[in-house]
Amino acid sequence: MHSMIAEDLLNQMIPPLKVSDTVGKAAKWLEEFHVGQLPVLDNRAYRGLITGADLADAEQAERNNQLLSDLSLNYADVHVQHDQHFYSVMEIAIQNKIQLVPVLDDQREYMGVVTVSDTLAAFGQTPIAPGQGAVIVLSMEERDYSLGTISRYIEENNAKVLSAHVAQDEHDPYRIRLTLKVNTPSLTRIAATLERFGYAITAQFNGVAEVGENEQERYDALLRYLSL
Repeated sequence: MHSMIAEDLLNQMIPPLKVSDTVGKAAKWLEEFHVGQLPVLDNRAYRGLITGADLADAEQAERNNQLLSDLSLNYADVHVQHDQHFYSVMEIAIQNKIQLVPVLDDQREYMGVVTVSDTLAAFGQTPIAPGQGAVIVLSMEERDYSLGTISRYIEENNAKVLSAHVAQDEHDPYRIRLTLKVNTPSLTRIAATLERFGYAITAQFNGVAEVGENEQERYDALLRYLSL
């Protein structure tokens, strides 16, 4: 089966803004397209995301003609390359608490965005709905990677690995990131076991009711994204 990558999931219904556009236009488009962020471009170069919070102090009529180039944009470094796995899109969206992730080509020019809803749909079902499993992301040195060993630790906790994706850690060339989808909504025991054997957990999300504060925050954020 074809491994879904970012460019396969580009959402053609969400347009980018330009640095020459006004604050008023940005506010109108955020409302019109029912999104919390929109990408801002300088020609084809991605400059960052404009958010509702950015516009909160610029909503007055006298400021609606202010240009986006006059604002300090955030998320300039938050994006994925066109050939990255959709797991990477989901992970970046969760870590940065954003609804959509910009996609760049090999020349680092803007191609479009992928939404959290699109990445969840790529699973074939919503993976974090109550009782439908969970996703956990591990970080480790390449020499420590063994899917067989990790799967055994998970199976010892009465769960199974449904899918796995390995990617190079973008911040450390000697480490990798392993994203796993498992068939249980509860990650508490699995996470404890993996951490006991030295695996660092960088993200986890599911739909169980009894979860830690950070995990619940991620889950709640996903539900908010999906409701928009």
